[in-house]
Amino acid sequence: MFDHFDYLYIDGRWVKSHGTSDISIENPATLETFARVPAGDTTDVDLAVRAARNAQQTWSETPLARRIELMQRMLELFKERRETIIEWEAKELGAPVSFGKQAHCDYQFDRIASYIELASRVELESAFAASTVYREPIGVVACLTPWNYPLGQIVQKMIPAVLMGNTVVVKPSQLTPLTAYLLFDAFDRAGFPAGVVNLVTGKGADLGRYISTHPDVDMVSFTGSTRVGIELSQLALGSVKRISLELGGKSPYIWLPSESYEAALPKLLGSIFLNSGQTCTSLSRLLVPRKDLERIERSLVEAVSRLRVGDPLDPATDIGPVASRAQYDKISDYIRLGLAEGARLIVGGLPDNPDNGYWIVPTIFSDVSNKMRIAQEEIFGPVLCVIPYDTIDEAIAMANDTIYGLNAAVYGPKDMALGVAKRIKSGNVYINDGPRDLTAPFGGYKQSGLGREGGLYGLLEFTELKAVYDHGN
Repeated sequence: MFDHFDYLYIDGRWVKSHGTSDISIENPATLETFARVPAGDTTDVDLAVRAARNAQQTWSETPLARRIELMQRMLELFKERRETIIEWEAKELGAPVSFGKQAHCDYQFDRIASYIELASRVELESAFAASTVYREPIGVVACLTPWNYPLGQIVQKMIPAVLMGNTVVVKPSQLTPLTAYLLFDAFDRAGFPAGVVNLVTGKGADLGRYISTHPDVDMVSFTGSTRVGIELSQLALGSVKRISLELGGKSPYIWLPSESYEAALPKLLGSIFLNSGQTCTSLSRLLVPRKDLERIERSLVEAVSRLRVGDPLDPATDIGPVASRAQYDKISDYIRLGLAEGARLIVGGLPDNPDNGYWIVPTIFSDVSNKMRIAQEEIFGPVLCVIPYDTIDEAIAMANDTIYGLNAAVYGPKDMALGVAKRIKSGNVYINDGPRDLTAPFGGYKQSGLGREGGLYGLLEFTELKAVYDHGN
């Protein structure tokens, strides 16, 4: 059994927390408490930030080639933990091993490898007519990460920040902090200098606010709800810190008129139901031609009937429980709301009593109006809203009629789908079976966030620009 859970990682060492309590980690499938981590306090944050500050200058002056070499070594060590990562994500999040091995594990290895490969391509110096522009590290970066992709969200922030010469303090979600320990153990064994990476576990409401106002933190990178993101960014702007926010979504999937929609089902089902719908990019609004509504509903009911809900540790399981009692209650309330708003339930419904686990089956509402709250608010669960349209212009207008703009997708003839995609106000749009591109920037329009993660743009997010005027080149 891993023996570091009683500790925080600060200044290159596993150390005891100054906090006087701990946080229980619950398995949402069994309701068993199977691990505990320290409830770190503000003293722990101060020590972690001080360590990061003390290490920052030397690390920023470390040649990029050396930073890449250490990161490659870390990745090799981290890959040794593959089976443990998959198991722990099943236990702390409820992610089925069939889904977790790719989305929560192997894909994160690929992300790290992509950052390592791209780091050497970043132009750290650019010649202009009468100046040279340098890209420099921002400094100390606070990474505040959510529970739904426990490892992935840390990777998206911590890896590019460190490669670009910043030092970091990571505060993972109190619900799902365990795989962060495996990552930091790999950093430790890889030989990163003391203070470059620091881990403080604790309660989000307490530590998030404190870190966001800390005078020695230069940047706050946050992923989570729009409400919390706005609050933390307002606190950070009190001292004009750099802010990067990856927030909520209510993403549309437009099905253009077609003789068959079967090829569009895998992307839809994988997005809204796998990970129990707890994905910010979830395609939660399905916009379909009204004339084909009945036929599409039959296809959806049949497809959902093939999905298996059950034990996350069973390789045959497609969908596990939702992550917590708070999630269970929130999603249940939205299902009640959908019924009250007059949406027509065609699959699923209100869950059973949660005494035996936080189980919510895939649920689909049809004949949803885009003005309903279930179509406008982020449910963050396995609940799909089917919204009929009469014209493509109407579908695009409804797709854009939201405060969010994180993700979208279009299914149909490629040229027509591309034309529709260009009219959707979203940071990411998929056409047909287009895959996720690790080298592309990821982020949102409107209230879905600020800044970009992923690829070269994700590396540049953690740099500052300096223009040095030198009489030309």
